[in-house]
Amino acid sequence: MTGSVEAYLGLGSNLGDRRRNLKEALRIIGESDGVSVEKLSPLYETVAVGGVEQGDFYNMVARIETSLSPRELLNMAHRVEERLHRVRGERWGPRTIDIDILLYGDALIAEKDLVIPHPEMESRAFVLAPLGDIAPRLVLPSGCAVSERLAGIEGQAVKIIGSLD
Repeated sequence: MTGSVEAYLGLGSNLGDRRRNLKEALRIIGESDGVSVEKLSPLYETVAVGGVEQGDFYNMVARIETSLSPRELLNMAHRVEERLHRVRGERWGPRTIDIDILLYGDALIAEKDLVIPHPEMESRAFVLAPLGDIAPRLVLPSGCAVSERLAGIEGQAVKIIGSLD
């Protein structure tokens, strides 16, 4: 893809058929203009964070190449969430699908509704474990390796489920 940028998306689901929701989200993302899904992490099952009582999540990370701007990529992610009936209600509440832009090349963006790198990615095992699977040599914005940051997180169990297929 000419003029493309490497980006990482975090995906999660804890309502309905979680595996199907993730597969469908990735199918739609892969069919979107200006986006190529390059690599997928294994699927993880994790306890929800944020204090809201709810079911466990399936989480994963996708490495993509995109010619979309960060704003266009965010809009595309929101359209995918809408197609899969995501309801934006309670913060950190249950959802059919959640798509976060974790990294977009070396971009540093701090807008009201778009912050890249994702501000909480380095403190979340459910992001770091799958990210480390597909980008083990990636250096995070803090300057730490993914594995180093993950080793420093306590109290966030992640259970590998295997391939999405």
